[in-house]
Amino acid sequence: MAVIGIVREPAGEARVSATPATIASLRKLGHEVVVERGAGSAASYPDEAYEAAGAAVVDRAQAWGSEIVLAITAPGADEIALLRDGATIVALLSPALRPDLVESLAQRGITALALDAVPRISRAQSMDVLSSMANIAGYRAVVEAAHEFGRFFTGQVTAAGKVPPAKVLVAGAGVAGLAAIGAASSLGAIVRATDPRPEVADQVKSIGGEYLAVDVAVEKSTDGYAKATSEDYDRRAAKIYTEQAADVDIIITTALIPGRAAPRLITASDVAQMKPGSVIVDMAAGQGGNVEGSVAGERVVTDNGVIILGYTDLASRLAAQASQLYGTNLANLIALLTPAKDGALTIDFDDVVQRSVTVVRDGEVTWPPPPVQVAAAPAPAAAASAPVEIPPKKTMPAGRKALLVVLGIAALFAVNAFAPAPLPQHFTVLVLSVVIGFYVIGKVHHALHTPLMSVTNAISGVIVVGAMLQITDPNPVVQVLAAIAVLLASINIFGGFAVTRRMLAMFTKGAGK
Repeated sequence: MAVIGIVREPAGEARVSATPATIASLRKLGHEVVVERGAGSAASYPDEAYEAAGAAVVDRAQAWGSEIVLAITAPGADEIALLRDGATIVALLSPALRPDLVESLAQRGITALALDAVPRISRAQSMDVLSSMANIAGYRAVVEAAHEFGRFFTGQVTAAGKVPPAKVLVAGAGVAGLAAIGAASSLGAIVRATDPRPEVADQVKSIGGEYLAVDVAVEKSTDGYAKATSEDYDRRAAKIYTEQAADVDIIITTALIPGRAAPRLITASDVAQMKPGSVIVDMAAGQGGNVEGSVAGERVVTDNGVIILGYTDLASRLAAQASQLYGTNLANLIALLTPAKDGALTIDFDDVVQRSVTVVRDGEVTWPPPPVQVAAAPAPAAAASAPVEIPPKKTMPAGRKALLVVLGIAALFAVNAFAPAPLPQHFTVLVLSVVIGFYVIGKVHHALHTPLMSVTNAISGVIVVGAMLQITDPNPVVQVLAAIAVLLASINIFGGFAVTRRMLAMFTKGAGK
């Protein structure tokens, strides 16, 4: 049975790597759990709640000295010194940006797992901490912007005048960007978004945003993360940002490229032309920033009155919710590493998820992992097949068609001339209805046949009523014809209802899903 230690995060980080709810999940896997005293207090999880969940509350040294240490912030030199030899630490390590940290952990013979290296594949979604935290951060970015903006997001018409809706530009429609678009749209703002991936356009529209396309071909991502864009794309996108900066009230930037500094999207000249009181939230400030002039962790006000927020703790500002999601992701990873549920942690390098997150294994640096292909390559275009010659549709010769028309007209006139009243009038109505019905129903699209069935059922009902009235006629010929009419019209009615019921059942099943 391994002992898992939940440590208290440094000052400025309100989240905790496990909550009382996730403690229960860890214990079901056969692990013993200890929690550093006060670890969850900033996230509204008191020590008593952890004790009630079955964890032991211990001091700092004992928590860091556990066999498995779960954290959020990467450990510093002091924390690495507290780790026992051969321990396993799981945290947000940023191995691509911090090779010195990787080397320090390797020198201690530590096994280090980086939660920010979880591959973007379907099987690993339940462990994808970056997506969970980005979702919260995107939502919180809109809340912070609304607080600074000081005006309505939604448009209103009041007795005191008309209030126009706020205009929001979201740069990047990844997880954080989509969360920001959804939050701003739900508040009533006019939301626009840019992203180098044209496939996200439908997602942006589905949550109330307007997608601003940059008509430049871009390389499709194969690992689920954003790629650096081309110079041609950057030039055209820069024009869009410049145009939008002069029009919108709020800009939220989310563009990040793993292992690289954040790309610069909004220049100082763009900021200079924004209206006083406008707000920019640079969610990439911690990695260099998407906005010129943003400072990581600080609120900056420009000379023209534009507020630039470079907060790097957006997820931490919703500490309780963020801790629960982070803890759930972490518990799912530990479940993957404890397949026997016996408290024994095993790492299988044949599993792409475990291989990707393992930065150091027993003191051996294993970063970077082999590339993971998560997006299928586009299927090659099918070779153009030879055109198929469609035989011409056989049509009736014009002379024969004209002869039939003449015979029909002659028959109509003969009936009108010699048949007793009121048969000529009824026959004329029958002929006209046949002609009109043929051309009307024949031109109806097949998708409308089901609603058309309701009309035919009504007409058949009238036929049944009329035929039933004629059954009592003393003429046996009329009785036979009336009986046949009742039979045929009834078949049409019952068949129509049966088909309609079947169609409705199909729609009901589809709605239930």
